[in-house]
Amino acid sequence: MRGPVFRTGQADLVEEERIAIIGSGGFGTVLAKMLAERGHTVYQWVRNPELAQTMDKTRVNTKYLPGHKLPLNLWVSTELKSALADATIVVAAVPSFAMRETMRLAAPFLEPEAVVLNVAKGIEHETYKRMSQVIQDEVPDGTSVATLSGPNLAEELARGMPAGTIVASEDKPCLPRLTRTFSTPFFKVYAWTDLIGVELGGVLKNITALAAGISDGFGFGNNSKSSLITLGLQEMFTFGTRLGAKRSTFFGLAGLGDLVATCSSPLSRNHFVGEHLAKGETMEEIQKRLNGKVAEGVNATRFVHEYATREKITLPLTREMHHILYGGKPAKKAIVDLLESV
Repeated sequence: MRGPVFRTGQADLVEEERIAIIGSGGFGTVLAKMLAERGHTVYQWVRNPELAQTMDKTRVNTKYLPGHKLPLNLWVSTELKSALADATIVVAAVPSFAMRETMRLAAPFLEPEAVVLNVAKGIEHETYKRMSQVIQDEVPDGTSVATLSGPNLAEELARGMPAGTIVASEDKPCLPRLTRTFSTPFFKVYAWTDLIGVELGGVLKNITALAAGISDGFGFGNNSKSSLITLGLQEMFTFGTRLGAKRSTFFGLAGLGDLVATCSSPLSRNHFVGEHLAKGETMEEIQKRLNGKVAEGVNATRFVHEYATREKITLPLTREMHHILYGGKPAKKAIVDLLESV
């Protein structure tokens, strides 16, 4: 059931929504925090009972967003049915590998008019489907599905640092509602209709961030990293347009904007993975350092490389990252070979 209209501190009036966040990761939690602070009633589904109990008791997601208090109108639940009851907007904020199973479990409890908003930046193996496609497969016919993507590092958002992002859907009527609901005085949400481009930008930038992290880990400097970012942007163009995306999308927040943020920030998980690969650590060791957090670029490298090879799409940066992660090629040799080919 839709709620009353309230003033946000901006010029507009926003109707209160009952919003369900599926997932307990950093970005899902910061969205839950921001939405609750806006006056919406927010329920967050947390799979781990111990984490849910900690969040409920301390009002802090100590694992994925430590140091940031959660508002009292953010309710934590371990039951999907209760979290989704009467939700008008459902945010799918689980890792890409868990998206299909989670949405299959959630589907029976979705309200008929609910909008599902994906915020995961990944691609499904074997089907090579984008997350909105995976969600659409599992939810009832006619459900509006959208994706939010941009340079949105959770820790910066939690601190109230200004940022922008893109929300895209093939169902255009849902976009104004989503932009109004998710925009805040410091977080501006822009509507876009190129859903393919927005989602693929979020996938491919993570692969480039791995390379940028490796470059930084070896101390190669900003010239090298800039060359890698440029090559990564070119691969967005090459791969994205082959799959139906608009080239112009990759010049925006969901493309170049997200690419620069993820390749430059120490808060980026994918950049973190690259740095530690440069130190000679194995993926098993790095996964332990991540402590349950997911670097989507690792799986994306494998899936995008497989698809590109099958379809004869030339992606040299993705190929070299695949050689490092899955072929045993020394990281320094791969980056040097890549930079020599630019």
